[in-house]
Amino acid sequence: MSRIATIPTIAAAPAESQPLLEAARKQLGSVPNMFRVIANSPAALEGYLGLNGALSKGALDGKTRERIAIAVAEVNGCGYCLSAHTYLGKNIAKLDDAEITANRSGASNDPRAAAAVAFAVAVVRARGHVSDADIASVKAAGFDDAQIIEIVLHVTLNTLTNYVNEVAKTAIDFPVVELRAAA
Repeated sequence: MSRIATIPTIAAAPAESQPLLEAARKQLGSVPNMFRVIANSPAALEGYLGLNGALSKGALDGKTRERIAIAVAEVNGCGYCLSAHTYLGKNIAKLDDAEITANRSGASNDPRAAAAVAFAVAVVRARGHVSDADIASVKAAGFDDAQIIEIVLHVTLNTLTNYVNEVAKTAIDFPVVELRAAA
């Protein structure tokens, strides 16, 4: 059970959150529990959705974004996000099981994507204090400065949701994927 209220309906949400939740429902077909938890704070929901929306327009493709989300969820030990992004990775980004397994290990079966995922994991593990070698490696794979910044922002966005869901103990409303080990 969630330690922070999971708003049961859009109508029960704070007035400022209602149009944001309705837009999410229209886009996704439902309102995931994470959105219902974040909606307790209209400002937080607006901030999360704004950053998520802006990054979706960036240079990183959907497959790379999902790969990063899966890797970050595994490293941070967030079962909600691992379950959600495994579902999205399979059903939206069309990642196969072997790729998702690699992503959970901080890798990818695609060489270029492997560099992005490894860099994302380095950012999480080093709490941003990555080495010159980490930067050189991701640049050698063809990522430019703007794309590197986007990778860092995707790590940040996913860490934000990992922390919200772990603090709240948000009930998982996707097919459950068990974490490999404690973070």
